[in-house]
Amino acid sequence: MNDVKMRFFIAIIGFLTTSLIYCQNQQITLEDIWSGAFRTEGMQALHSMKNGKQYSVLNFDRQNRASTIDIYDYKTLEKVKTLVSSADIADIQGFFDYTFSDDESKVVLTTNEEPVYRRSRLGEYYVYDIATKKLTKVSDDLVQEPTLSPDGTKIAYGFENNLYVKDLSLGDVKQITFDGEKNKIINGITDWVYEEEFSFVRAFDWNADSNLIAFIRFDETDVPEFSMDVFGSGLYQTQQVFKYPKAGEENSKVSLHLYDLNSEKLQEIKVDKAYQDFYIPRLRWTKDAQVLSAQYMNRHQNELDLWMINTQTMTSDLVLAEKDKAYIDVTFDLTFLKDDSFIWTSEKDGFNHIYHYSKDGELINQVTQGDWEVTDYYGFNEKEKTIYYQSVENGSINRDVYSIKLNGKNKKRLTKTEGTNRASFSADFTYFINTHSSATTPPEYTLNSAKSGNLVTSIKDNDRLAQKVGNYITSKKEFSTISVNGNDLNMWMIKPADFDENKVYPLFMYQYSGPGSQSVANRWNGANDYWYQMLAQQGYVVVCIDGRGTGYKGAAFKKVTQNELGKYEVEDQITAAKKLGALPYIDESRIGIWGWSYGGFMSSNALFKGNDVFKMAIAVAPVTSWRFYDTIYTERYMTTPQENPSGYDENSPINHVDKLKGDFLLIHGSGDDNVHLQNTMRMVEALVQADKQFEWMIYPDKNHGIYGGNTRLHLYKKMTNFINSTLGDKRKEDDKEDKETAKIKG
Repeated sequence: MNDVKMRFFIAIIGFLTTSLIYCQNQQITLEDIWSGAFRTEGMQALHSMKNGKQYSVLNFDRQNRASTIDIYDYKTLEKVKTLVSSADIADIQGFFDYTFSDDESKVVLTTNEEPVYRRSRLGEYYVYDIATKKLTKVSDDLVQEPTLSPDGTKIAYGFENNLYVKDLSLGDVKQITFDGEKNKIINGITDWVYEEEFSFVRAFDWNADSNLIAFIRFDETDVPEFSMDVFGSGLYQTQQVFKYPKAGEENSKVSLHLYDLNSEKLQEIKVDKAYQDFYIPRLRWTKDAQVLSAQYMNRHQNELDLWMINTQTMTSDLVLAEKDKAYIDVTFDLTFLKDDSFIWTSEKDGFNHIYHYSKDGELINQVTQGDWEVTDYYGFNEKEKTIYYQSVENGSINRDVYSIKLNGKNKKRLTKTEGTNRASFSADFTYFINTHSSATTPPEYTLNSAKSGNLVTSIKDNDRLAQKVGNYITSKKEFSTISVNGNDLNMWMIKPADFDENKVYPLFMYQYSGPGSQSVANRWNGANDYWYQMLAQQGYVVVCIDGRGTGYKGAAFKKVTQNELGKYEVEDQITAAKKLGALPYIDESRIGIWGWSYGGFMSSNALFKGNDVFKMAIAVAPVTSWRFYDTIYTERYMTTPQENPSGYDENSPINHVDKLKGDFLLIHGSGDDNVHLQNTMRMVEALVQADKQFEWMIYPDKNHGIYGGNTRLHLYKKMTNFINSTLGDKRKEDDKEDKETAKIKG
């Protein structure tokens, strides 16, 4: 090689090396995080077609600005056809969600929606007939929960607290309830507290023959009202007024009703038991078009009854009655088989497992068992007598997909890669699409054999994102356990990329700790994870620990906090902080903690009760007293304030403000319909009267999520600045100078 070529070669190598070093040294910024730079790609609105051979997804053609429902072949992954395209429909510009009728002859297209609360929406919907290509607008009004009948001939929906049914061939609309009234009576749509805490909005259901609709009626007349100012941009603010039952107050009075489309008869359904102050958290028709299942629960939520109601004879049978010393979690796992037996999940043996019962409620067998939890139920293959489910058998921070025979034999682990695996099965259970991610691998979608779990082919990955993240300074999320108060608690830790064990670092802790929750999980990054990486590159050690009361380690571990929310969870965070502070590379004088919602409740308590451990805390949208929160959530874990006043008051941070020594930042959205601003305002008043200095920020009209426009970026800048001013190196240098000055003066 001659000198010219050699010099050129060396120059190129130098350029590439410099470029590589530069690329791998990009700093994560808040602007990167909240501009969507690290957004993952997925498969939107995935649906398995009834033929078991194909699946559909929602795609958006940016060039033609068209929404499409595209059909793909499982075996080849080739696109078979475009079933619906907004480009071919003159009456709509596009749609962003869809739902098939049971027979897949029609599809409901969502073209416009506006949020009501967390899960509820008012929207504009159309029904598209696949065979005739006819488009029918459901209503000129914005309606709720449009649901096609199983035969696809009618659609039911809620509007202004009443139920309606539209005949799609004739276009006729029939109103089936007439007493609906805002803040008084709701038919077929849940009230605020059911929506939030029982996780559903549609409180009506079609039977298999498409001629009966069962629904829950909510009488919230006696429920106290809550009001929030909406400041907007006008000269005068307005108010949002809604029914919100706080702990110990009146709930909606619920009742079960039946409408017969043939006879046009509306009647109330009553079961053969006199309930006082109860919930109906689930209703669902069985495969028998005359038999409706309904779950009833007492107010303490430690008794759950499953009823089978014959709507022809109006007789009811109590087929299952569960009791628990603490509480029972309501799930969506009830599945009816062809012989009218049913699948049910329960924690009655101390861990959440799958059970098989006869139609009369006789236990046939416990399908799964062991000191681990079933975390999702996917379905039953009638032909193979096989159940598919997800569990934490491979470690409580991981999720895997399994199959097992109905008789509890021949269990197989179908997913092979450690991390978080979630499955979507084909209708005939030949295949499943597995979504896998871990702390080191962004979401990847693969087609797998349901019989063996073996990989068939890759569908979609986020390799480009992985490469992009690789250009930034990041640190490994280290998973381990820490022994605290007699328990091995799951923990992750993120250290600075240039970590030096001979140096000393401030410690910043995150936690949530709500009952049954999990923050320490082996899955890909969320937005906060990138923030923690950013803090690590600024010189912080960031840690998260799931203490007692969190989920997936058995009922005893989870329910130990019963009647004492905030006691054991806070003790675990304080003890863990002390233990971590004793590490040679942690500066025990610079330990901070933060959390949102339940986590804000926790971080406030940790700072007040652990004032000798924590230097600072940030609380976002915190519950400051359980007396301010709703009935269903709070009473599930605490009973009522009338029954358990000490449990409510001794662990609520509002009653411990006098203990504040460190730096405290309190943040809330004024439009939070979930954890009301009242929590923060009462905390502020308590702090003022205790003569405690603190920082606080209110985001006008923002809800519990505190987002919209520039809001999230502003919020995280404020929190980052607060962390740096209270825990950062500059603060440490100032402290050293103060100590040295004091020594000189002394």
